[in-house]
Amino acid sequence: MSLLEVRSVDARYGLLQAVRNVSLTIDEGETHALVGANGAGKTTLLRVIAGAHRPAAGSVVFDGADITRIPAHERVSLGIALVPEGRRLFPGLSVEENLKVAAGRRGGDAWTVERVLEVFPMLQSRRAQRASTLSGGEQQATAIGRALMCNPRLLLLDEVSLGLAPKAVAAVYESLRGLIGSGTTVVLVEQDLGRALAVASRVTCMLHGQVVLEGTASTLTRAEITAAYFGVRSSPAAGAAT
Repeated sequence: MSLLEVRSVDARYGLLQAVRNVSLTIDEGETHALVGANGAGKTTLLRVIAGAHRPAAGSVVFDGADITRIPAHERVSLGIALVPEGRRLFPGLSVEENLKVAAGRRGGDAWTVERVLEVFPMLQSRRAQRASTLSGGEQQATAIGRALMCNPRLLLLDEVSLGLAPKAVAAVYESLRGLIGSGTTVVLVEQDLGRALAVASRVTCMLHGQVVLEGTASTLTRAEITAAYFGVRSSPAAGAAT
């Protein structure tokens, strides 16, 4: 069943068109990776879905309802939570306080502080520690946990591994496996193809604001995704008639 539909969306920053006629369907319970190089339009598309950027054309449909003109804070109440690039925690608050800031933003009690700490065990000993003193990986885990405290039906993750040391990336993704296993619907923006393919059920590759490749992670080859990622076109078959 489709939880989210992006229909023919254009998005601009002034005269710059960042997203061009993009359509996308996200099914309930899937993990969908958006991959592509810098400037491909991935983050802008995520912001359109979250309501942080209004599209110039097209529509966003969530659970059968058109939410294109609904502001971001109301989309949180509907069940859409965004973990933005850069994490944007409250540096003077503790891990637990950062988590509790988002509690109650949407009905339900599926996600609590204790459950977040179970999914991200690296935070258990940091519970009372200020966010400003955490490592990059711990900050990322806290940011994801804060979004989960909204009890989202759709979790949007922007550049999970950006700026993190390899060990921190591995720890965050190991915790994400548990989250994905719980059935949470996730849209993941990631430049690290290996990490994205390891957790995603479906993959969409963007280039210059457009979708250039889409399919299941199990059927797309690494070579196909890499070629689409860099905009490499196949050469004519050898021996073709001249």
